[in-house]
Amino acid sequence: KFFKTDINNQSQVYTILNRFKPDGIFNLAAETHVDRSIDDPKSFINSNLLGVYNLIQALRKFLKKNKKKIKLVHVSTDEVYGDIEKQKRSDENCSYNPSSPYSASKAGADHLIKSFVRTYNLPAVISNCCNNYGPNQFPEKLIPKLIYNILNNKPLPIYGVGKNSREWIHVNDHCEALIKIFNKGKVGESYNVGSNQNIENLNLAKKLLKISNQKLLKLNKKSKIKFVKDRPGHDFRYALNSNKIFKKLNWKAKISLDTGLSQTFDWYINNAKFFTSVSKRFYISRLGLKK
Repeated sequence: KFFKTDINNQSQVYTILNRFKPDGIFNLAAETHVDRSIDDPKSFINSNLLGVYNLIQALRKFLKKNKKKIKLVHVSTDEVYGDIEKQKRSDENCSYNPSSPYSASKAGADHLIKSFVRTYNLPAVISNCCNNYGPNQFPEKLIPKLIYNILNNKPLPIYGVGKNSREWIHVNDHCEALIKIFNKGKVGESYNVGSNQNIENLNLAKKLLKISNQKLLKLNKKSKIKFVKDRPGHDFRYALNSNKIFKKLNWKAKISLDTGLSQTFDWYINNAKFFTSVSKRFYISRLGLKK
């Protein structure tokens, strides 16, 4: 059953919980695009921080009136750790150091969850995942944005000089990790979810262009990398140490970046209507920041 509602609608969230009495909750409701958080930080605070508050208050109300066991898996991000030096990786004991309104809102939500676990015995666990990619991803994100531009013979916008490095995980691997965390994760704990596959943004764009050539796509001269002005406070590198989830929960990412990108490219080629359905929205026509 699908309900379209606002995570801040505490009464409706409670009504849904009370009606279906689920075994678990996966909180993936969030504003996630860093560029838009710089444009409009308030909406990120409303969704990512106040929304989490209203969700856990609805859950607490449900738990007071029901003896049913339930676990909340709160899905967070590697960006809460901020920049990480080359050759190093953030583990779950690293201090939070968010540097954008988006990452600050997610960091605040993580702290709120942890405080409610300690103060109110909230049955919650946190996952901090690296960058996701795969089918159906909204085209404001880097990989679908680049694929869309390749397929439509447009320039590939890359911030700065393209040296910013990100760790990428296929959405299927992430979903398997979340199920593992739900089934075996310990309440009150945090688990990093990474693939150990880092790549600089420039090299990612080059890799996608190479894949397009392998698929014999005809590109014109416009389908080339275009460096654009960097965004404010742009973190240089994210990288996770995911040893904990591997050792404690026996989970490890399976899909290589090359395989995942090729499969993702195929999906967007075979589902051109997905891009068409959102092409008139402003998200598809901008890299992120307002001019």
